[in-house]
Amino acid sequence: MEILQAVCQLVVGLGILNVWLLRFNKATPYRGRQAGNLKEEFAAYGLPKWAIYVVGAVKLPAAVALLVGLAIPALVVPAASVLAVLMLGAIIMHFKVQDAGQKFLPASLVLLLCLVIIFI
Repeated sequence: MEILQAVCQLVVGLGILNVWLLRFNKATPYRGRQAGNLKEEFAAYGLPKWAIYVVGAVKLPAAVALLVGLAIPALVVPAASVLAVLMLGAIIMHFKVQDAGQKFLPASLVLLLCLVIIFI
C-alpha cells in the first residue's frame, strides 16, 4: 500500500506541476470550453482574473507538499485533501460550462488519486 500511495503522490504532484508550470500557456484537449491556456480557461468559467493566482498559490505548494511528503509523511494527507477539494471545484466548473466528458477526465482522475492517497 505504501508503494501505491507513493506512486499516486508522484503522479499527482508531478502532474499538477506539469500543468501549472510547463503547460500554463499551452492548449490541451482538456481545457474548459475552447480555452487555449489556463488564463482563458479560468475566464471561460466566468471566474475573476485574480482567481487563477489564488488557485495557483494553493495548488502549487500542495503539489510540492505531496512530493516532499515522500520524505515527510505528515504533509501528505493535508496536501491531498486540498488538491481533492480543488479538483472537485474543477469538475464543477466543467459541468457549469457543459464541457464534453473527456474534459472532465484529468480532474476526475486526480480527484480519484487524491482520495486513494487520503484513504490508504
